[in-house]
Amino acid sequence: MPSPIEPARTNRLSDRDADSHSILALKQLIARLQREQNRTQDLLSSIGFALRSFNNLNQFLDLIPLVASRVTDSSVSALVAFSASGRLRLQRLHCADEQLGAQLRLEIEAAIGDFSSEMSLDNLDSLVRQNLGAFARVFPTSILIENRDRGRLYIISHDPSYVWTENRRKLVQLIADQTAVAMFNDELAAELRRKQHLDRELEIGAEIQLQLLPHSYPAIDGIAVAARCITANRVGGDYYDFIPTRPDSDAQENDDTTDEIHRSRWGVAIGDVMGKGVPAGLLMTLTRGMLRAEALNRRSPSQILQHLNRAMYADLENSHRFVTLFYSEYDPTTRRLSYSNAAHNPPLFWRAKTDTIERLDTWGMLVGLESDTEYEEDSVLLEPGDTILFYTDGFTEASNPEGDRLEEDALIDLFQSVCRDRAAPQEILDFLFESLRSFVGLGRSNDDDTTLVVLQSTA
Repeated sequence: MPSPIEPARTNRLSDRDADSHSILALKQLIARLQREQNRTQDLLSSIGFALRSFNNLNQFLDLIPLVASRVTDSSVSALVAFSASGRLRLQRLHCADEQLGAQLRLEIEAAIGDFSSEMSLDNLDSLVRQNLGAFARVFPTSILIENRDRGRLYIISHDPSYVWTENRRKLVQLIADQTAVAMFNDELAAELRRKQHLDRELEIGAEIQLQLLPHSYPAIDGIAVAARCITANRVGGDYYDFIPTRPDSDAQENDDTTDEIHRSRWGVAIGDVMGKGVPAGLLMTLTRGMLRAEALNRRSPSQILQHLNRAMYADLENSHRFVTLFYSEYDPTTRRLSYSNAAHNPPLFWRAKTDTIERLDTWGMLVGLESDTEYEEDSVLLEPGDTILFYTDGFTEASNPEGDRLEEDALIDLFQSVCRDRAAPQEILDFLFESLRSFVGLGRSNDDDTTLVVLQSTA
């Protein structure tokens, strides 16, 4: 006959077995969660590694739907985003069932086809749901770049028991954010390549422009010259030139070519295209070519400016830019400088005998302002020691750290003081540019192109 305490012992054993089963089940659950967590961490780590390592955006995007499906235990994931051209397209789709994947691709692309630029991407979500039907559960996540909606990462499930948990939502959002970073990095890289290409083009443009400026000072009978142009950007709108125009008739009969060049009449020009950078540089190049063509036609300075204005008017009007230009021609046989001005800064003329400064100016409008503009002309006789300074407004409009401008009066004082010392043209040039640097301040650059040309009579 069993003891009365045996049922109690049996009950204790049963409770102990139940506890063992519960503990085992809990351990198995913890182990499964740990494996899932490790799997999720591995998948997310692969995305992070790809983000750091891949230089090709397409390679990175190949991973996104696959990882998104794995971490959410869904059957399908699709990435829809705007391309670089601004067109919305299905970038990638992952589906284990190839036949189902092909059908889903067609349905999503059809939804994209019904999407218009006036719609928001919320409308796209509705179109995708409509096209996939009631049996597909669609969970969209935004891809945001600089607070702009640039696409969607869709999780799609045909399992009616599938639950869109908060953990799954956070994981997909993390993947979408990494996708946004990859897309933004790709755009930055493309912009960097574009800027590098543009920088190279600017370098080429600067090299060409530098080649168009005189490489050396011409040998002009009775005249010593010096000139320098410093551009604010790599390509500038300032221009100066020395142009051999009409050889003296006596020199033409001389077999000495060097003597013929020395005794030629020389055109001396300085100009400034409105604006800076590439547009101004292109117009400067155009001005140089057309002015040289006009100067070789044996016309007077005023006629040259008039013809140049007519020839350039249409191009300048279309570009909404103008050119200031001072053109002069020196005749070594008479030591006379004839000149005409198209609203450029009048050159400063220092007379050595009287130690006085005059402004060489005539009436004339900007080149490109009116097609039928006429220009006045004047001339001046150069005596030994007389010095002329051609300049652009980059010098007189230079500002110091306090915002004060150099102005023409200060330039006149500087020019007159260095001329009194009987300085040579190159010494005058160096002195004026050094004075400009001191005025602007150490470590600061001028905001505009700056050009100086110095002519000094030696005959």
